[in-house]
Amino acid sequence: MRLLLIVLLALLTGCASGPKFTVDDGRKVDETLLAGMRAYGAGERLIRPAIARSAALKDKECDKQWELPFAVATSAGWSENDRVAWVRALQVDERLTVIAVTQDSPLPMGTRVNHVAGQNSDDGEKLLEWLAAARDEGKPFTVGTTAGKAVQIKPFEVCRGYTRFAPPNTPELQDYHWLLSLHPLELTQAEPTPDEALWMVLWTQGLSEEGGARMKTYHYALKIGGTLYNLVTLASGVKAAALAADAAISAAKSAAANVASEILKQQLIEQGKALAAQKIREGLVDAAQQLTRQQVVNVMQAAAANRGSLSGISRIAATAFERADAWAFTRMAALGAPPLAGFSLHQKLIERSLAMNAFLFDAERLAALNKVAAARGFEAEVVALLGGFKAESLAREIGVMPLASAQGSFSFESADDPGANRFSRGLVDAMLEMPAESGAKKK
Repeated sequence: MRLLLIVLLALLTGCASGPKFTVDDGRKVDETLLAGMRAYGAGERLIRPAIARSAALKDKECDKQWELPFAVATSAGWSENDRVAWVRALQVDERLTVIAVTQDSPLPMGTRVNHVAGQNSDDGEKLLEWLAAARDEGKPFTVGTTAGKAVQIKPFEVCRGYTRFAPPNTPELQDYHWLLSLHPLELTQAEPTPDEALWMVLWTQGLSEEGGARMKTYHYALKIGGTLYNLVTLASGVKAAALAADAAISAAKSAAANVASEILKQQLIEQGKALAAQKIREGLVDAAQQLTRQQVVNVMQAAAANRGSLSGISRIAATAFERADAWAFTRMAALGAPPLAGFSLHQKLIERSLAMNAFLFDAERLAALNKVAAARGFEAEVVALLGGFKAESLAREIGVMPLASAQGSFSFESADDPGANRFSRGLVDAMLEMPAESGAKKK
C-alpha cells in the first residue's frame, strides 16, 4: 500500500510539473552561433518600432500587408546545445517568446505565448503558423500567455515589403524579394539610430514598390499560405528557415561569382590598408585625410562588388536600389523624420568597413541620391555627413563600376530546367515553395 502511494505521488508530481523546457545549464555552446542569436535579437528590437512608425505613412499608392506590434522567436526544432544557446542569448525556449516590441505593444518583452486565436499549443512552430494566419486576416484576435492572461492583438497595415534579418546561423545572408527582404546581421554592428532603422524599413518597402513589377517578371510564386515563407515573416530564426538558409548559403558559396566577389572585396580592403600604412610611414602631412579617403573609396567599391554578386531575384532587385533610395528619402520627409538618415547610416557602415549589405551606397547610388538631396537644398548637410567629401568627387575617384560590369552575372541552372537548384531564385522565393513543416521537429 505504501509503495502504491509513492507511485501515485510521483505520477501526480510529474503531472503537476507540466512540460519541461530548456534552461541554461552553463554548458559550452557554439560562440559564433550565440553571437548571431544576440545580433538577431538586437536587429528585431531595432526594427520593430521602425515598422510601426512606417504605418503612419498610410500611402494609398503602395500595396499593403499586415504587421504585429511585437516580434517572436522559438527554439523548437534546434539541437539541444543550440536550444541552450537560445536561452542564454535571448531567454527564448521552445515556447513562442516575445523578443521585440513597439512602444504600444500589449505584450511585453519575454512574454511566452501558448494560445493563438482559439488554438492552444506549447509547440512554437505551430503557434507561428496560427499567428501568421491570424495576422494576415487583419482583424483583432486574442493570444493567451503562459501566465494565464488573454490579450487582444490588433494587426496594423504597412506598405508591402517585410523587413527581416538573416537567421543567426547564417549572419551574412542577404536576400531581396518583393515580398520580404532578409538583411545581414552585420548591420547591427553599425548601431543604427531609430531614424536610421526607419530608413531601413522604408527602403525595404520602397524596393518592393519600385522593383516589384520587374522582380515578378522573373518569377511569380502564387502560393503563400502554409509555406515556410509564412513562418519567416514572423521569425526568420525558426529552425526550418535556418536549415534552408544554410543550404542557400552553401549553394551560393559553390558558385564562382560569389567566390570572386569575396576575393575582390578582400583585395580592395587590403589595398586600402596597405596604401594607408605606406602614407603613414612616409610621414605625409595629410596622411589621416588620405587614410579616410582611401577607406571610403575601397569600401564603396566593395559595396559595388557585393551588389554585383547578387543572384536570382536579388539580382533583379539590385537594379532598383537607386529607386528604393529615392523612395525612402521622400517617405522619411513625409513622416517628419530626417531624410538624410540614409547618408548617416551609409557613413557608419563606411567607418566600420561593413559593405556586404544593401545600405552602404556604391558610387552610382551615392551620386543619384545626392542629386535628390541637393534638389531639396541638403547639399551642404550631405557633405558634412560624408566626412567632408563631396559625392561627385568620390564617384570620380572610384570610377565607373556599374552593376552590369561587376563580376557575378552567374546564375545556377535555368529556373525553368527540371533539375534546377531550388535556391536558384533566392532563399525567400524558395521558401514560397517549401511547406511549413519542412524543418526538423523537436524530438
